Amino acid sequence: MGLEQEQAVHTATVINHKTQNGSIYQIKPIDKDVIRENVVAEIESGSPILPKPKMYLKGPDQIIPAENYKTTEASGAVKLKIGERGVESIPPISVPTLLARAVERYTDRVALAVKREGKWQEYTYRAYLQNVRTVAKAFIRLGLEPFHGVCILGFNSPEWFFANLAAIHAGGLAAGIYTTNSPESILHCAKNCKANIFVVEDKKQLAKVLQIKDQLPHLKHIIQYSDNPDTEVVISWSQLINLGNSCSDSELDERLKRIAVNQCCTMIYTSGTTGNPKGVMLSHDNLTWNGHAVATYVSCKEQEIMISFLPLSHVAAQIVDIYAALSVGASIYFASPDALKGSLVNTLKEVRPTIFFGVPRVWEKIHEKMMEIGSQTKGWKRTIATWAKDRGTQYNKNKMDGFDSKPFGFFIAEALVFGKVRAALGLDRTRYCFSGAAPLSLDVINYFASLDIPVYEVYGMSESTGPHTVNIATSFCFGSAGRTLSGSKTVIHQPDKDGNGEICMGGRDVFMGYLDDEPKTNEAIHEDGLLHSGDIGKVDSKGFLFITGRIKELLITAGGENVPPVLIEDNVKAELPCVSNAMLIGDKRKFLSILLTLKTLVDPESQEPLDELTPAVRSWFKEMASVNVATITDIRNLCKDVNSTSYKAVNAGLIAANAKAISNAQKIQKWTLLPKDFSVHGGELGPTLKLKRAVVYEKYAPFIEEMYQ
Repeated sequence: MGLEQEQAVHTATVINHKTQNGSIYQIKPIDKDVIRENVVAEIESGSPILPKPKMYLKGPDQIIPAENYKTTEASGAVKLKIGERGVESIPPISVPTLLARAVERYTDRVALAVKREGKWQEYTYRAYLQNVRTVAKAFIRLGLEPFHGVCILGFNSPEWFFANLAAIHAGGLAAGIYTTNSPESILHCAKNCKANIFVVEDKKQLAKVLQIKDQLPHLKHIIQYSDNPDTEVVISWSQLINLGNSCSDSELDERLKRIAVNQCCTMIYTSGTTGNPKGVMLSHDNLTWNGHAVATYVSCKEQEIMISFLPLSHVAAQIVDIYAALSVGASIYFASPDALKGSLVNTLKEVRPTIFFGVPRVWEKIHEKMMEIGSQTKGWKRTIATWAKDRGTQYNKNKMDGFDSKPFGFFIAEALVFGKVRAALGLDRTRYCFSGAAPLSLDVINYFASLDIPVYEVYGMSESTGPHTVNIATSFCFGSAGRTLSGSKTVIHQPDKDGNGEICMGGRDVFMGYLDDEPKTNEAIHEDGLLHSGDIGKVDSKGFLFITGRIKELLITAGGENVPPVLIEDNVKAELPCVSNAMLIGDKRKFLSILLTLKTLVDPESQEPLDELTPAVRSWFKEMASVNVATITDIRNLCKDVNSTSYKAVNAGLIAANAKAISNAQKIQKWTLLPKDFSVHGGELGPTLKLKRAVVYEKYAPFIEEMYQ
């Protein structure tokens, strides 16, 4: 056993780094003789063989010997799945080393930029590290203990990055929390990670923490990074920086020595669509390896420019904005806090990113706006646009089939239409557009492809440290989740006759476990280290993964038929572009029915859906039903009459979707339009815009029961 532990120790590269006060800290190889002596001493004494954490002072790139691929303890260590060749064989490094290397390579390059008072405030990579170390020293002085949480609650900003990486440098656990979370949900997360420190953006988020702070026994300090706090119990960001500058480097350097790459440094809290958020434990190796693997697979170049606007409490945003960016020395520009309320397009035009990552709702909003503009285009301009989109569709179909050949007239279409559209969107120098967190409808994908703006889907989860399968320009299939990242593997567990089974993942991207939750951890990670996703899918002959459902969402009808709702819901939305959300009903029922919501405008401040239909939806009903409508109320009143043109237009879409059903049991028999679209504000959607089915069942029970009377 001692020999196996010894073999697990990785020899790190020696790196000298100069700190602010001029001292030098080194990342040295771990002393194998010390490990051997410690293990032998414990065997002879009859005490447990597992070494004590204090024996390991050769961090931050050391590997603590471990026997298992999973743990539920904050200070626990796991075996690493280091391969023999390729990307999976690269030596593991810690988050502090990743940042130090980036500084060494890209010292004076712009790392972060944020617009304040109308001007871009820039931070070089040198300043990036200086701020992280300053904040880390302040956290230690404020009482941050190893493996205790620093909860960060606010919109993306340099301060969010500094606090996150500072927590890790100080040996704590960085824990981003969704800004939309309720005080009760925040309390659950903070208790779970035994938070010592809260970092909040503004008074709105501060109010939530003040409401629960007396229930947090480990909480020591609250810091506000935007504006000046109006209560003495809260520390301002400038006060934090002054405190850090007054501290020596010695204690921080001691903390760095205790860090190990196979221990937890970051908590990602799930969105809680099926219950309380679970604390996903990610190691240094999870984050640094996956960031490198993604950057390599996508062929990221040095000096990439990206926009940070997706919630950093989500793992995908952290991997892209922090870890992949550090791997290649990218420059991150922060969008305004009201990005999703309409200002994102202005940031896109100004920054002109080389890589842009969005969630489906972002692409859908752009699509809706462009469709609205397109509907107003008439005459020869409309004819040219239609012709050009046909060229774009054919070109991207050729590429998908493996032939990078441009159809006749493509260059004219590029000059007259595509180039102008990309410039208008701020995507004129964007090499890659990605979508993740939830499936993007094929209708939207095809629309952007017709304008030669291919949007490549990505699949992963918090437990796989973000992206696990990715579509890229040289290897993509629209409608799929892409191919598995180099160095990882995808296994379909117990596939049926059609090849569908549970998607399982293996590799260095698989998380450590759920904090203090052994049953859920054992359910997710099997003894062989494979992560069971709970998603259903299949891999085609070319290696592309297709998501076909989720095990926990499977409906079992009264007749015993297993029905995956997601595919049917997607078919409905594809046939009815006026529909925003669709939720299939039928568990333990005699037949299937479906709840539908229409696309509406939203309140610019609260983001709450309004009754007013979007222009595109109004145009759809005008074209399909020959009616002039303005609100959901108008449509619901018209649809009460089954002979109305509005009812028939919607029903025709359901009939078309039913034509794709693989059996009569999977056909929709009844439908109803709900009076309001789903939203985070209404509780039907989680922070990542995933559907909370249990909430919808409860909230709209009368509408459901009416269909089954």
